[in-house]
Amino acid sequence: MAPILRSASLDDVAAVLDLWRRAEAVVSVTDDVEGLRHLIVHDPAAVVVADEGGDLVGSVIAAWDGWRGSIYRLAVASTHRRRGLGRRLLAEAEGRLQRRGARRLQAVVVASEAAATGFWRAGPWEEQAGRLRFVRSP
Repeated sequence: MAPILRSASLDDVAAVLDLWRRAEAVVSVTDDVEGLRHLIVHDPAAVVVADEGGDLVGSVIAAWDGWRGSIYRLAVASTHRRRGLGRRLLAEAEGRLQRRGARRLQAVVVASEAAATGFWRAGPWEEQAGRLRFVRSP
């Protein structure tokens, strides 16, 4: 049976962070209980999880700032890769953002992660050359 896609709840925070560790996602300064709880409270539809009988096996963040949709943290447990779950999560994220009014979507992908860049390059997304990303943690 395929995992069910649903919005994450505050009860899922620890499991989502554990999934990111298990999926070997690159850790960011906001990848903690406080940051994830804040996101879910601020935008309850932003974090989509793939739930297989109570075990979270995938996630994606679909953030909407009122102007552009951003996709972050597409992660699938190693036990569930190469089955289309990443594409299902991405389609759900895109749909949620488009229904909110996003006319342009962007995805933040770690350039040094070959599996991640391969996933994005294999789909209809265009790699945007000539752009840099600057970050700051105040």
